[in-house]
Order: sequence, then structure tokens, then C-alpha cells
Amino acid sequence: MANQDNKSSISRVTELGGRDASVLENSKLRVMIDDIGGMVPECSGHHSGGWINAHWMPWFRSNSGQNYNDAEHGSFWKVKLLYHMAGNYPCLPNFGPGHIINGVTMPPHGWTANEKWRYISGDTDEESGAIWVLSSLESPEKEIPLSFSKLDVLFPNQRIHYTSLRVKNRGFYDMDICAAWHNTIGSPFLSQGCRITGAAEKWTTPSPGGEFDTTTRLALGAEFSNLKKAPLLKGGKTDLSLVPAPIGFTDFVTGAVSKSSALNWLAVVNPFIKMAYISFSPGPESAGEDDIVLYFNNLWMQYGGRPFTPWAPYEGGSDLSYCLGLENSVSAYAYGLEFARETKQLLGNPTTVTIPSLGQKTLRSGTLFAAYEGTSLDEGIILVQGEKDKLICTGKESCIYKADPHFNILRTLETRHV
Repeated sequence: MANQDNKSSISRVTELGGRDASVLENSKLRVMIDDIGGMVPECSGHHSGGWINAHWMPWFRSNSGQNYNDAEHGSFWKVKLLYHMAGNYPCLPNFGPGHIINGVTMPPHGWTANEKWRYISGDTDEESGAIWVLSSLESPEKEIPLSFSKLDVLFPNQRIHYTSLRVKNRGFYDMDICAAWHNTIGSPFLSQGCRITGAAEKWTTPSPGGEFDTTTRLALGAEFSNLKKAPLLKGGKTDLSLVPAPIGFTDFVTGAVSKSSALNWLAVVNPFIKMAYISFSPGPESAGEDDIVLYFNNLWMQYGGRPFTPWAPYEGGSDLSYCLGLENSVSAYAYGLEFARETKQLLGNPTTVTIPSLGQKTLRSGTLFAAYEGTSLDEGIILVQGEKDKLICTGKESCIYKADPHFNILRTLETRHV
């Protein structure tokens, strides 16, 4: 399926590891979306006449082609998620570790990140010229009766992968859930010296009692107002906005997005190759009644602090994993759905979203990966704003990218194809 006018195409492929996937490509961007977990191992943009992939491909990702079996694979991978994990993926209705809730065994980061999505169709929208793929997923547990549909979209001449993820509640009671997009970047795009910025106005490290207790260099349960002045466990402060080389720590921080923000965004700039990666979604101020609002920026800084499998090749070995999670969510840290329901609020923002009985809400997001000219964004992005058909990214100077920042065209596509 191809559109010759804007050089865009959709194809179904079997990628490494025997995973079925959809590839959407236009003249600016190429993404590959796996059926398993909705994983996006590839988000490639033009660079020096070729393509460069921004997304993380874990060294430990299984490419055996075998289905995950806990008895056979659990000792090394621990959970199914890590067997297939790569790049960007949706986390609903859980964001965090696996646990039992409502009598249901909830997997890490929820069913959307673990189960196989059903490919329904893909085509070109005649009016907008957009290429799209539609897929669906049903909750495997009747106690949490949710249905999911996902529309992945590329518009002509845009460097943005859009996703519309609709959540329907088939039950007769309202349901509070977590929701997140787990964007994860890796080399060759990620490197020492990259700059991190986001929409959040205040930050905190997780409270003690979670997975980062033994891997962190940061003080736990500490609030701070600036990524450049994060408190260290042993005293002093560090600049989290500047990506280091692998340093032997794995850290997590969460930041609250102001309720007056029209756009939630999280960005990384690589000043050496002059490219920017930005994930964005409707902010609290601009969101409609049907929007799932992601109230938090999260940074998962996987800089080599996990000396155990599958991060290391054996228990006690060196962590070979170097990546950065740019995770926008409605959650309480990444401590899971039950913890988020109990917490209710963090830094003044809600930690769950309510899907009404027999109703639905939609998580809309965009991921931009694009080059910039000169030194305009070398020191990081200060502000991201949406104006009609453009995304304005301000650093030392401004860069303007063609976009659908208010997701208006995406909403129209939903009415035609979902």
C-alpha cells in the first residue's frame, strides 16, 4: 500500500525474532510497530543522507522466535515484558511492576505492553493523505473488562508518529487505571552530552520501597524544582538534564506538569548529530472530556546500575544496558496500579484516570524525531508550543516543525477509521 504523491507506504513484515509488525514510512520518518506489546523498535529519521533509529533495541531482546515460557525463559528474563521489550510502547491499565489487583494478576506495565495486538487494517486516508494502521486488544481478564483500539498514523511531510489509543470500559462500574507511553531511546542517538528537558515544573524521586532502592545515586523521596539540581543520596546535587556516559546507576524521577499547560512534552536533543526527539500529548489545560491526560514526565535513566539478568548477562555481572526512558504518564512514579489508586495524588496531580462505566476515553500522543539546523537547540529545548499546523520548539532560537499539535486531524481520522 503506497501513496506516490507523498512517498508514503504501509507494509506488513516479519521482523527479527519472527515478530509480525507494521511499517509506516513517509519521506521524513519511518516507524515499525510490533503486534506483540505494541512495541515500536524503530523510529528512524533522516541523517546525513541515510536513516538513524532513535529507539532502544535491548541487547537481551529475544530473537529466538519462540513464545515466552516462564519455565524455560523466566530464570533469565524474569517476565514476558523483558523478552520482547524495545523502543516505545503503551502501558495500560498498569504502569509499574506486576501485582495482583481485583483478584487479577496484572503484568508489568499492563496488558497493552505484553499481549499481542490484533492487526485489523491499514490504508491511506484520501482526504488528509495520512497513512494509518488500526489494531485492537481485549483484556484477558473478565474482572477488568477493558477493550483497547489503537490507530498509528503518519501524515505527509511530517516527522511525527501519532497514536490514538482508545480505552473502552465494558463493565457496569467506573474504573480507575494508569496510563503511559514508555518512549525509550538508545544509541546511536543517545550519547553522553545529550540534553533532557520537559514540561514539568517540579520533580521528585520515588519514595523508598521500590525497584530503584538499590540502584539509585539520588536521594529517595526528595522533591526538587530543577533537573539541574537533583539531590544525591550521599549529599550534594547533580545535573540530570545532561546525559552522562554509563556510570553504574539506574535512576527514576517524576515531574508534575502544571494544570495550566496546554501541552505535555518531554525532549532530548543530541547536539553532536543535530537531532531532537520529542514526545508530546494534550496538556491539562487543553484536554477535552474524552482525553486521557498524562500529568507527569518521567525519566528512567538506565545508565548501567542493574548487575543482574537480563540487564547483565549473568547474576552479579556488568549491566550492559544504556538507555533513557522518556515516559509520560498518569501514575504514581512507576509503582503500579494498586499503589496509584491508593496514592490518589502526587505533587498535586491525579495518579489515575477514570474510565466511566460503559464509556471510553482516548490517549493521544505524538513522537517527533527530526534534525535541526545550526546551534538553535544545542543546549536543550526550553519550551514546546503548538500553533495550528506547527510545533514550535524554543532553545537558543526557535525551530518550527509541521505538525498537528492539537490532534484535531487525528480526531477526524478516528471518526473515519476506528
